[in-house]
Amino acid sequence: MAVSLAKGQKVDLTKTNPGLTKVRVGLGWDTNRYDGQSDFDLDAEVFLLGGNEKVTSDADFIFYNQPTSQDGAVQHMGDNRTGEGEGDDESIEIVLGSVNPSIEKIRFTVTIDSAEERNQNFGQVSNAFIRIINADSEEELIRYDLGEDFSIETAIVVGELYRHNGEWKFTAIGSGYQGGLAALGRDFGVNIG
Repeated sequence: MAVSLAKGQKVDLTKTNPGLTKVRVGLGWDTNRYDGQSDFDLDAEVFLLGGNEKVTSDADFIFYNQPTSQDGAVQHMGDNRTGEGEGDDESIEIVLGSVNPSIEKIRFTVTIDSAEERNQNFGQVSNAFIRIINADSEEELIRYDLGEDFSIETAIVVGELYRHNGEWKFTAIGSGYQGGLAALGRDFGVNIG
């Protein structure tokens, strides 16, 4: 049975799941469309961070156009341009033991593509969640439902996996940003044009 988290909660991932080697991180959402409004295109991104909370290079920014980390441990499984349907809208697979030892945190974000041009924000998004699944057994281990706490934000840091004493843990973050992907990039040391 999955552990359900609230904002700010932390949980051991590998300690409570001995033998866990590969996870799939699923992110999902629904949009509240109004007549005449443009389609929403939400995107999941991953930032692989060192101890200084920054990427070591632009190669540590994983998204649909750069889907695999240099070490091959993190794989973005593709862009869902509509968010239609049930379940995960986008997912990332991670081989935990293969993540470069210099990476201390794997941060998961969701942004709205062309949010400013389309006058869109996360106040128009509902039922957002992140979940961690054992990729071998398909068992859902952790789930964090974000709630409806956002209004003008165009990017969200959803959660992060991090190393602690040789184990992987997960934190439910749920922190909103204005300025979309460019703002996230600035904070984490990626130059996003």
